[in-house]
Amino acid sequence: MKLEEQNVLFFVRTMGQGGTENVVLQLCEILNLNVNRIIVCSSGGINVKKLDSMKIKHYVIPDIVKKNPLSIIRIIAILRNIVKKENVTIIHSHHRMASFYSKIILNKQIIRVVTAHNIFQDKIRLTHWGYKDSHLLAVGEDVANNLTEVYKVPQKNISVISNAVIPFDEKIEKLPIFSKESNSILIGNIARLSEQKGLKYFIEASGIVSKSFPNAKFFIIGEGEDEEQLKALVKKLNLESVVSFLGFHNDIQNIISQLDFLVLSSLWEGFPLTPIEAFSVGKTVVATDIEGTREIVKNNYNGLLVPPKDSNSLARAILKLIKMNEFREKLEANSRRSYIEKYSFDFYKEQIINYYKNLN
Repeated sequence: MKLEEQNVLFFVRTMGQGGTENVVLQLCEILNLNVNRIIVCSSGGINVKKLDSMKIKHYVIPDIVKKNPLSIIRIIAILRNIVKKENVTIIHSHHRMASFYSKIILNKQIIRVVTAHNIFQDKIRLTHWGYKDSHLLAVGEDVANNLTEVYKVPQKNISVISNAVIPFDEKIEKLPIFSKESNSILIGNIARLSEQKGLKYFIEASGIVSKSFPNAKFFIIGEGEDEEQLKALVKKLNLESVVSFLGFHNDIQNIISQLDFLVLSSLWEGFPLTPIEAFSVGKTVVATDIEGTREIVKNNYNGLLVPPKDSNSLARAILKLIKMNEFREKLEANSRRSYIEKYSFDFYKEQIINYYKNLN
């Protein structure tokens, strides 16, 4: 395939905060100079301005998870118009409903690619139909296994390219909230504020830790539908002086660089970017032992793994990293090694370009 002749449409639910949206931005950066044109369609979000800075056209569509007949008709009409107007040759979907709609338009001249970002167990018939006759790209081995075992996608239709992050080579911009006292420890959790991310258990663990180590400070970085509920929990547990909500930030590696370590309290994941972002700046993580995450975080090598939904185990692991400086430094060195050996952006870029060249 001649990449320079291709017009690529990235079809994603939103361009807001999240790992999927970050992957789309990375793909735009990689392919923007290699293909004829990139177009993105989504319901919008804070990252549309990044598309603007790359001079990539963005089309606004209704939220693709809405099932009312009017929305479905509008989405199909808008998608068909985009495909025709932009002479789209490749549709690259980043959501199961996006794959569903890209198949509905039934244009056999268009190559259909679907990236599976997460692990699911539901909507089996719909997902199987949407994925049929598509090129499937899984962001990790656990995601690929989910596609074959649950959705019966043939292995020959699946390629695996692990997520990566761009290296952080900038000067750290100090945030006043991260100014440290002599023996304080700064611990962060960077996530969408939703049930999936298990922040309830992170907050409960912070209360347990603060009783043993009062100088531990906990930060939640992100936005989401559970924000008020989580803030109410912090107030109920009298942890206002322990846990701070920092809202959305797009300078994630800059923030991680100023923390002592990260916590990932997720209940389920596909192949999360956050631990890779931590590794890229030489920080270790305490993470839940779930599919996807355990592909990246190796217990007692580059981080610590604990059972999900277990505040006490989470607290014990956090305290271990607080108290055992030499052990934490060993994990940090290995985390940086993991990034260089497995998740460097140059390697990811090479894989993506080769993948696109071989599409047919």
